[in-house]
Amino acid sequence: MSSSSDPKTENATDSKPLMNEPPSEKLGDSSPELGDSNSSEKLGDSSTVWKDPVESSRSPNEEEKGECSFCVYMKDGGCRESFTAWEVCMEESEKYKKEDIVTKCMEVNDKLFECMYAHFDYYKRIFPEMNKEEEISQEELAARKQAQG
Repeated sequence: MSSSSDPKTENATDSKPLMNEPPSEKLGDSSPELGDSNSSEKLGDSSTVWKDPVESSRSPNEEEKGECSFCVYMKDGGCRESFTAWEVCMEESEKYKKEDIVTKCMEVNDKLFECMYAHFDYYKRIFPEMNKEEEISQEELAARKQAQG
């Protein structure tokens, strides 16, 4: 028998691999694979995903209700009860329209603002005009002290 170079007629004992066979060793590169549990860059790894601090501070119940970011902010600052009472008053006033909102919710509104003033460091960005007045007052106070001298 003579040896043939035709791959169809080569027997399995030849040392050359057939073209149709898969490689015997795994070929790869240095990049991590999706299934690699040692990789920190695999898809779905939350450590590589940016999260909005306001959004991530929401509780699951607030997200389900579709709570606005302003409402979440207001409730996180120490005036949760006052703000919730204000929300209820406003919703009832709009729903029933029996009374003027200003008249009906005046007391609740006053309590909310008192609470916000008590927690001014947190709520100060809601009061831009107050911040300006505070700056003017500080400047005025400094000018008076300098004049008294």
